[in-house]
Amino acid sequence: MPKQIILNGQPISDDSDTVLQLLEKHQLTQGRFAVEIDGVLLPKSRLEQTALLPNMRIEVVQAVGGG
Repeated sequence: MPKQIILNGQPISDDSDTVLQLLEKHQLTQGRFAVEIDGVLLPKSRLEQTALLPNMRIEVVQAVGGG
């Protein structure tokens, strides 16, 4: 059953089971990135075990190189 969540400030509906599945589906796991869920930074090692729940606010920040 699809869950209503906020991903990077945008409301979406998704049926992923875990946060990692959601991020992979939206191609947000390339390179260096950080994930914040409901205002708390989540270690990458926990993404696969973290269930995607309705009303989660997920922010993904991608590191960009340059100089």
